[in-house]
Amino acid sequence: MRAAWRWPGLLAIMLVLAACGGRHATRPSAGGAAGKAHHGWFHHDGVSDDTSLPQSRRYRDNDDSTPAGAPPAFIATLPEPVPKVEPRALYGNKSPYSVRGQSYRVLPSARGYDERGIASYYGNKFNGYKTSSLENYDMYKFSAASKVLPLPSYARVTNLANGKSVIVRVNDRGPFHENRIIDLSYAAAVRIGIWPKGTGLVEVQGIDPSTPARELPPPPVVTGGSAHPGIYLQVGAFADPANADRVAQRLRQARLAPVQVVDAVVGGRHVRRVRLGPLADADAADRVSDQIVRMGLPHPEVAVD
Repeated sequence: MRAAWRWPGLLAIMLVLAACGGRHATRPSAGGAAGKAHHGWFHHDGVSDDTSLPQSRRYRDNDDSTPAGAPPAFIATLPEPVPKVEPRALYGNKSPYSVRGQSYRVLPSARGYDERGIASYYGNKFNGYKTSSLENYDMYKFSAASKVLPLPSYARVTNLANGKSVIVRVNDRGPFHENRIIDLSYAAAVRIGIWPKGTGLVEVQGIDPSTPARELPPPPVVTGGSAHPGIYLQVGAFADPANADRVAQRLRQARLAPVQVVDAVVGGRHVRRVRLGPLADADAADRVSDQIVRMGLPHPEVAVD
């Protein structure tokens, strides 16, 4: 599941990311009217959310979890959200914004967005609490958090291991984990089969609601056997072949994973990409990433091929 790290408090977020600011967003919750707010305090469906508190004190649970036992059967029959044109949320859309010293830019729209990577999900700890757009997170709706897609927006998320896909309404910021590209609601994770492992390789395709349904991109084709994609870590892309060779040699000596040097063209320039992999799973990618950083090299980027 997602790392149990959230923004330190929505009041701080409103100040830092106001006027189209940024944090977490969720579509309207299934139950009741909107919560009441007073000086950063919200109450909704039995959840008291004091957004002025630091993250370590804000939630009633210390660790995230999901319901015990098999997922509820009704998740299989939940309707997916229907993409529609919506105004941008007042909060959650400032660009650029910074988290943990890392800067991110929010895309002008979801149109044309297509990225492969590792997905995670989140559940009980955050259920009913406020998100970046000051909506209430509902773990039984098909929603998601993205670092770069505008709030709200829509995307199709496909599990590359089994071809299952779901349309989600992106209404939150995150996951601010180096090796993740999207954080799914519990229901969305169950629908595409990355529950109960907690992570999975996915393709995220942005949906433009103004585009007729017949023109929307189809889900990626997933075939069986060896065609399943693998996880690679790109340590750098070098214009100087000698620099690429030096980094590759250091990584080979460390014996973290197979090392590849791949020629590519980026922005019209020829570069040599230094990559490790394929790696077994997201846990292996996290572990090797940490080892690479401890070697004094930049944090690698995850690539799913």
